[in-house]
Amino acid sequence: MKHLFIYSIFISLIFALAACGGETPEQPQEEAVDDGVRTIEIIGNDDMKFVVREAAEGLVTGGASGQHLLLEAIEASPGEEIRIRLTTVSNLPPAAMSHNLALVELGTDLDAFARASITARDNDYIAPEFEDRVIVTTRMLGNGETDTITFNAPEEPGEYDYVCTFPGHFAGGMVGKLIVQ
Repeated sequence: MKHLFIYSIFISLIFALAACGGETPEQPQEEAVDDGVRTIEIIGNDDMKFVVREAAEGLVTGGASGQHLLLEAIEASPGEEIRIRLTTVSNLPPAAMSHNLALVELGTDLDAFARASITARDNDYIAPEFEDRVIVTTRMLGNGETDTITFNAPEEPGEYDYVCTFPGHFAGGMVGKLIVQ
């Protein structure tokens, strides 16, 4: 199991380094729905990062990844309804670079969750033994694919982790926080 984890990290890093030479193409955005639900457009890229096109209220962003801002955290009120629209933009085939976003319960051992999930290919890389710890997740998405999830932020204040569970992406830093305050 340890060798599989190290191998998956190595393979993902090779693909990421191979893709660093060019800009990822812009993908068309879905038409926005004005129903009062805050919608956050997130991109998963070849750098194995969650990014956004621009800063916005309630988003904590860091440096840049290509033309986009790194998404470090999403701030939310307890019970707030949130819509996340994740799109993968990649120069690689889906078998080499796909993304999801899995939000887990407070106190989940993220390292154990990610390690177990890299072997759960038939379950969109969500380990069956951790499914009860997942609040919400998108599908696993290849280049140009988009999935939208709508959920209510947990009522309990705290910092909830989200992660991409594709092999090697957790180790590559494709993580963030949902900060409920």
